[in-house]
Amino acid sequence: MKSKGLVLLIILSMVTFLWGCGKSTPASGGETSVLDGGAGESATELSYWTFVELHGQHFEKMLEKWNEANPDRQIKLNVTVMPYDDMHNKLSIAVQTGVGAPDIADIELGKYPDFMQGTPQLESLNDVAEPYQGTVVQSQLDLYSKEGTLYGLSTHVGATVAFYNTEVLEEAGVDYKTIVTWEDFKQAGIQVYEKTGKTMGTADTSATWQSSMLLAQQGADFTDDAGNPQVNSEALVKGLSMLKDLQDNNVITTIAGGQPDTEEAYGEYNSGNFVSAFMPLWQMSRYTNYMKDLSGKIAIAPLPVMEEGMPRSYGGGGTATVVSKTAKDVQLAKEFIAYAKLSLDANIEIWNTLGFDPINMDVWDMKDVTHNEDNQFVQYFVNNPFDVLNEIKDEIQLIKSVSASPTINNVLCTVTLNEIFEDGKDVKQALEDAQAQIEQELK
Repeated sequence: MKSKGLVLLIILSMVTFLWGCGKSTPASGGETSVLDGGAGESATELSYWTFVELHGQHFEKMLEKWNEANPDRQIKLNVTVMPYDDMHNKLSIAVQTGVGAPDIADIELGKYPDFMQGTPQLESLNDVAEPYQGTVVQSQLDLYSKEGTLYGLSTHVGATVAFYNTEVLEEAGVDYKTIVTWEDFKQAGIQVYEKTGKTMGTADTSATWQSSMLLAQQGADFTDDAGNPQVNSEALVKGLSMLKDLQDNNVITTIAGGQPDTEEAYGEYNSGNFVSAFMPLWQMSRYTNYMKDLSGKIAIAPLPVMEEGMPRSYGGGGTATVVSKTAKDVQLAKEFIAYAKLSLDANIEIWNTLGFDPINMDVWDMKDVTHNEDNQFVQYFVNNPFDVLNEIKDEIQLIKSVSASPTINNVLCTVTLNEIFEDGKDVKQALEDAQAQIEQELK
């Protein structure tokens, strides 16, 4: 294993993130629960909005630790879980008007550029993050900064991996470890379909996970160096054409919900109808919580590549925790989220509770934590996730999130990918039309 300094240098040079489109919220929207964390009657009540139910579970654990360590500054947390779009829309209106905003909120990376327009109406977190600089991946601080001011605290690195259902693969006579290239994946998928009738993977229509991984391994992006859209690039045409060929050969097909991270898709995977998913490591928590029947059957591996030697991962997804300017106790809220997101203890809990790859990479070397046999993720998966992470840690690539990203996402996820994989539209033409529409909307 390389030294931490080298790892940090590599990660610093490759910001590891991706916006997502069409995120789902497993919990029903608008549900609020009060977490007291063992706090007394004099505790300060803070509100927290999120679109991921599991994030509340992490904050519950960290709240207990905070209250125990800070008897004179105890907190009760009112956690409200809302659907992805509803939460971000309500939060945007609240912070712009200064009325009705929660004290603390999560903002997904794809929506984050919208909150950075003009003068951000969020609190600076520079002071509370400063003690952790040098111990967490700096790029994850830079990711949510604007002009030197940090406004959000990251949750994970988001290294993207392949998840394989080994039970179905074994039935078809396929060893997932032999899948190195997309051609390997194609041949394995043809064999799986012929012998089991199952589909090897998905043709995503409501998310850009697949588009992003294929761009990243070619060293390309959705935008140029100036942040201008370039979705009609040769790299994206090549990548989506390859996926279309896989679809034509019954290797992949569209899935209910449009991507692996939806309630509808969880049922399809749990039934064994789809054999693989290419998702950020945080997808592990979806398996353990919503696909329990697959326990002991799912292996984790590097992504297939077009040519051997290409990078086998990219940073996928991202969520920033922020503090609003109207927070009841701004400094208390800031210090609590720094403790809950950046401390070593927090990063250990982020792995233990959420199954995320921590931004404090000291945890990656802590075998007593990463290989703990009592850990639910270690127990669930066929192989240890950190064995794969440490294999690909130098290969995690960059997909930028810029001001044009929400528009690009919207067009690709609501129009273009459906045209290609549902309607059979020519890939090059679909991307040319997407480029024109995006440019028109950005005028």
